[in-house]
Amino acid sequence: MAYELPPLPYAFDALEPHIDAKTMEIHHDKHHAAYVNNANGALEKHPELAKKSVEDLLRGISSVPEDVRNVLRNNAGGHSNHSIFWTIMAPHGGGAPSGRLGDAIKSTFGSYDTLKEQLQKAGVGQFGSGWAWLLADSGGKLSVKSYPNQDSPYMENLTPIFGVDVWEHAYYLKYQNKRADYIAAWFNTLNWKAIEARYH
Repeated sequence: MAYELPPLPYAFDALEPHIDAKTMEIHHDKHHAAYVNNANGALEKHPELAKKSVEDLLRGISSVPEDVRNVLRNNAGGHSNHSIFWTIMAPHGGGAPSGRLGDAIKSTFGSYDTLKEQLQKAGVGQFGSGWAWLLADSGGKLSVKSYPNQDSPYMENLTPIFGVDVWEHAYYLKYQNKRADYIAAWFNTLNWKAIEARYH
């Protein structure tokens, strides 16, 4: 088995009231688990790919054999995206970034509030399912971009620093069709210590 479902680093109810326990349970134990299982099923057909990290596999997605390329784009992408997502949230999160990341955000966007506005706009504006990310290029330059479905920033040689899942399964039980309300609440879960480590 190339990939394993990482344990959730906190209890299902740890992010309440911003994200409810039932959503976290289904999202992690059902949706993320399905991405892992589907990706591993595809990798069985090409065991040489299983030797690569998920990040390297996604960076080279265009060279993945065509018979499993879309399956791995969707499911290895989903595994990578969610593995990051769980770690960039924490109980008693939120606030504003500091240190080198805080300085880089201020330098790039003018303020953290401006970055929040851009991420909110990218997340709300993503048609259908997808993600909105703060990204860094190889030189460390920051940008905001949304991606459809489980497409990964790694496929464009960009590093995801933190991002919000805007698939309906991430918020519909609590927020129904109010995606903007969900994203606004999600900012209160951000684990800046982990995000800063990702930026470094």
